[in-house]
Amino acid sequence: MAAAAVEQKLEKYWSMTEKALTLVKIAASDKSSKEFKSAADFLAMAKNYLSDSKHFAKKGDLLTALAAASYAHAWLDAGARMGLFKVDSSSGLFTVD
Repeated sequence: MAAAAVEQKLEKYWSMTEKALTLVKIAASDKSSKEFKSAADFLAMAKNYLSDSKHFAKKGDLLTALAAASYAHAWLDAGARMGLFKVDSSSGLFTVD
């Protein structure tokens, strides 16, 4: 895959994930519940993978950056599908029913 195509996909995934991060809300209200802790963990993983993606891109490792960006959004999407997050299902960013 050409570097320009990877960079374009990176920008797309970064934009999607950053927007998704503004839309997700932890569904559980009890901060001591297992569900809240799981949601917080999923959210942290998404943020960490997004940060890692940008780090790898700066180092010129675009394929690893793209993989990390994909994982970042996947953590958010998985959390939404599991009901850990309340999300805007009309946004097109999550695969929720």
